[in-house]
Amino acid sequence: NMNPTKSCLVLIMALAVTLEVTARGESEALFQLLGKCQLCVGYHCCTIASGKVYSILYNYFLFLHYRLYDRLLKVAEMGHAKAMEKVAYAMLFGDYLPQSIPRAKEIFEKLALEGSPKAQTALGFLYAAGLGVNSSQAKALVYYTFGALGGNLLAHMILGYRYWGGVGVPQSCESALTHYRLVANHVASDVSLTGGSAVQRIRLLDEVENPGSSSGMLEEDLIQYYQFLAEKGDVQAQVGLGQLNLHGGRGVEQNHQRAYEYFNQAANAGNTHAMAFLGKMYSEGSEYVPQNNDTALHYFKKAADLGNPVGQSGLGMAYLYGRGVPVNYDLALKYFQKAAEQGWVDGQLQLGSMYYNGIGVKRDYKQALKFFNLASQAGHILAFYNLAQMHATGTGVMRSCHTAVELFKNVCERGRWSERLMAAYGSFKDGDMDSALVQYLLLAEQGYEVAQSNVAFILDQKGSQIFNENESYPRALLHWTRAAAQGYTVARIKLGDYHFYGYGTDVDYETAVIHYRLASEQQHSAQAMFNLGYMHEKGLGIKQDIHLAKRFYDMAAEASPDAQVPVFLALCKLGLIYAQQYLQDLNLNELLSQVDLDQLLGPEWDLYLMTVIALLLGTVVAYRQRQHQAVPRAPPAPPRPPAQPEQPAGEPEEQ
Repeated sequence: NMNPTKSCLVLIMALAVTLEVTARGESEALFQLLGKCQLCVGYHCCTIASGKVYSILYNYFLFLHYRLYDRLLKVAEMGHAKAMEKVAYAMLFGDYLPQSIPRAKEIFEKLALEGSPKAQTALGFLYAAGLGVNSSQAKALVYYTFGALGGNLLAHMILGYRYWGGVGVPQSCESALTHYRLVANHVASDVSLTGGSAVQRIRLLDEVENPGSSSGMLEEDLIQYYQFLAEKGDVQAQVGLGQLNLHGGRGVEQNHQRAYEYFNQAANAGNTHAMAFLGKMYSEGSEYVPQNNDTALHYFKKAADLGNPVGQSGLGMAYLYGRGVPVNYDLALKYFQKAAEQGWVDGQLQLGSMYYNGIGVKRDYKQALKFFNLASQAGHILAFYNLAQMHATGTGVMRSCHTAVELFKNVCERGRWSERLMAAYGSFKDGDMDSALVQYLLLAEQGYEVAQSNVAFILDQKGSQIFNENESYPRALLHWTRAAAQGYTVARIKLGDYHFYGYGTDVDYETAVIHYRLASEQQHSAQAMFNLGYMHEKGLGIKQDIHLAKRFYDMAAEASPDAQVPVFLALCKLGLIYAQQYLQDLNLNELLSQVDLDQLLGPEWDLYLMTVIALLLGTVVAYRQRQHQAVPRAPPAPPRPPAQPEQPAGEPEEQ
């Protein structure tokens, strides 16, 4: 419970002492503490300080961390396997060591010969992405398979995605299910009842076009504003910041100490949500809050008596597992039902579990499915996991391998490796495109759609120097294809654009039409509809048809208000083209030759026409002559006294 600045100082002192210990040759101590310190570099400890103190402490902490990696490098040179793995990955990604893919490859090859699953998986990645080696999907598959056999979860996840999407292997839903289920079991076992930490999925394309609009991250100024409100006693700000620090997300790392402080302040002010979350923290226990069933029960009861669903769910958990009270399934069911009726996700999840396992109630898979679905709508990772198990085994529902794989994939992507998404984004924001690209490439191999689209974006912008310029578009095309296969609309449109303009492939209007049509029909994209209208207008890759072009333009305007102005201009152009074609189809010369004016206007029609023309000319001449006649103007009127009204201009004055 020390203040933030002291916490930061203690961590720095611990790190400094560790450096001295490792300087005396304690390599294992270095490696073990490195993992703990890794968590503290970003936000875990130093963002809780502020102002100049924060800046000084954070910079000094980074300085010590770089020194720690220098020590680690020396330990790796002595042959320490875990240190070698750590150094190789640091060199691969450019984390605290200069990025050097060739040196990382050398270390991985040495470790792979010794049977390191991490190194085998890393070599598979290098061959799959063509980093430092010629790309070979066959060799990549061999290394991934060895890594998976050695128990590496990343290798299992990559193989699951490859079998699911048919990447370098025959598509096999059952094989994908086997790999994804194994990884999901580990992820679900690591998840607490808080639903897991939030995963930030930031699209670089959206971030560049509309900075901050898609990331969902809170600006530093906004966080400081909420902190200011919380310090002034704003209970809602205290609860909000408490939840943000408890779960993490939106640019804020998990920090249980800060979460406890905010909840404690709000609970003292009588806020039931804060009481319930304090109970949850004591129930689960953490590094900062020791596990204590009695204290947790006290807060849960206090909140539940005031009708708070979080407190009711907490009491249900206490009675379900006998935490501080005797096990009582009836009371557990009662409190879970009350919490679920108010829409609280934990209550829905636990109700589903009770019906699924037949605990305290008659086993009912339909009810279990109902409550798991409700909890999954709030994004609870364990709800996805339980639904995946039901679809995989056909329990309570028709067995669906495809649905089970998609749900297990969702669970796997919430694993601890998802933190690299933010690390890659940080490298991108810092301008280190090579590091960002390599990190996104690994995540893309794991099947993260947002990483695939980000890889394609960086290559499309030619922001990285890792690949030759002539390789950028073909590689970008590959990753746009993989992202589009996972349902990303912009990627599908990009595929159409690449085939339309011939980026990374030959110009192919027919294929471009296919991609635009898929984006139009499946995702109702206004951009795709507009592009189809243009291609119908020009007859590119499809039969020229002005009427269909107008139809697609109208559909684009209906699909998005942003498309209305370009659609209006396109329709104006289309109207001119239609008028031109109409006149061409009308063939005026032939039409005039078939008209008999003698029969239509009489035999003397030419005399009538000449008379009319002469009258028109006479009228024009007479009008022009009248205009040229000079009309003398009256001399200006002498000034009058102010009391007399002025005479209207243009009238002659009385003499």
